Amino acid sequence: MKQTINGADLRRMLISAAAAIENNKQALNELNVFPVPDGDTGTNMSMTINAAAADLRKAEDPSLGEAAKVAASAMLRGARGNSGVILSLLMRGISRRLKGMETADGVVWAQALQEGVDAAYKAVMKPAEGTILTVARLAASKAAAAAQENNHIAFVQEAAIAEARTALANTVNQNPVLKKAGVVDAGGKGWLIALEAMLSSLQGEDVVCAESGATTTKEAADFSDFDTEEITFTYCTEFIIDRENDKDPEALRAFLNELGDSLVLVDDEEIIKVHVHTNDPGKALSEAVTYGSFVTVKIENMRLQHTEKVMTEAEKAPKIAEPEKSMGAVAVCAGEGLADVFRNLGVDAIISGGQTMNPSTQDILEAVNRVPAETVFVLPNNKNIIMAAQQVDALTPKNVVVIPSKTVPQGITAMLSFNPDGSVEENIQALTEALGTVDTMQITYAARNSDFDGHDIHEGDYLALYGSQLFGTSQDIKVLLRSLAEKVRDAGKEYITIYYGADVKEKHAQKAADIFADICPDADVNLLSGGQPVYYYMISAE
Repeated sequence: MKQTINGADLRRMLISAAAAIENNKQALNELNVFPVPDGDTGTNMSMTINAAAADLRKAEDPSLGEAAKVAASAMLRGARGNSGVILSLLMRGISRRLKGMETADGVVWAQALQEGVDAAYKAVMKPAEGTILTVARLAASKAAAAAQENNHIAFVQEAAIAEARTALANTVNQNPVLKKAGVVDAGGKGWLIALEAMLSSLQGEDVVCAESGATTTKEAADFSDFDTEEITFTYCTEFIIDRENDKDPEALRAFLNELGDSLVLVDDEEIIKVHVHTNDPGKALSEAVTYGSFVTVKIENMRLQHTEKVMTEAEKAPKIAEPEKSMGAVAVCAGEGLADVFRNLGVDAIISGGQTMNPSTQDILEAVNRVPAETVFVLPNNKNIIMAAQQVDALTPKNVVVIPSKTVPQGITAMLSFNPDGSVEENIQALTEALGTVDTMQITYAARNSDFDGHDIHEGDYLALYGSQLFGTSQDIKVLLRSLAEKVRDAGKEYITIYYGADVKEKHAQKAADIFADICPDADVNLLSGGQPVYYYMISAE
């Protein structure tokens, strides 16, 4: 049984954990109880921890403390959604305990798990039972007790996992929503999967991503990983020849194969097409012309291309804009129409995202850094993005103020109260108070069958949300629109704005606006194209 771990061990453990969460990503998403098509716990946790895995793969022979630091830093910036942020906080606490260390035994590892729990609980204002926090806390506590019995790290990890399984199973009883749905907490399940994968790595069985067999793919290649001098052949040479004789193209293939690599030769009755990497394109062309006349020729210097690519990517690295004004703002939304509304209200930078595509802390940080202001207000406009936004202030010299808007209409109403000539304190108060003056309604569809909050929901049904609560379901969207309009009328709201989504035609949106205008004759009803995905209608009432 393994007694201690070093940097190489922790590196493998965390890469295995990332692979395991990636492999179980969709299963974690499906544990989200709400039938709205926004289940993304697995996606957020996977993207968060895989940011660490990517950086750890680049780390050469790190010490234990260095490996933990690399992972914590990458996860902090890559954190997405509440589950991803909490996962990054768990790693931050672990990193603090392992700082400067070369090895860790069971006692130290248990202490690291506990510091992770402490960091996560400290950051969550109202920690609830039956979540990832509960699972992590009980697992860490059990690990500490096990370390006093046996100081081998594998023994301690096994004890933590056993307790995590018990704690996870009990989340269904601790959270009323989970109990009604009969499922366990998705975030807690993700942490258990991570702990199990770490143990598997400790036992010599590293977990790999099921689809790739070894690693996860990147959205784009990092060309700075490669040195220009590693390019063996300088010139990418491509040409097409009109065949004018009976010379065998196989002889040309053999000649070019000796001259370079990455050879592709295609011949038919009329042409020969060639792609080859070589240091002597002139020799390749001289031989090729003996087969016929050139139709096209293209030669590119791959060393120069690589250098330019690296320079371009370096230029894209986030820069911190010099302050040109006292205050600015950043908003998160999905849909060009909604983005235009925020821009017209004075928002400096838009982050594309929201439900189903939570931006990372790094995404928000880069947007904040682009704003030429000393203080930057951030409007997350989604409850699952607030925590990621709150991590930004520690990563930038700018003063970052997160206004905890949970919906896009709340964010828009807050910006209506923004006074660029006022003080920071005055704007914090005004924007925060504005959040409570607007009611948000949304209409989407059911992603799966569910019995939720007294509603018998079938996949494909239209769903209406009022605030964060399920308002009603129907197979007829007009029924929901009328019910919402009646509620708005009874509440005495005076200003109604309807933002229709990317999947709604304007003529249908106009009929929705007419329903509100008919039922709420004393209200001012406005219709705007929001262009948002997932939600057919997003409705603001003040």
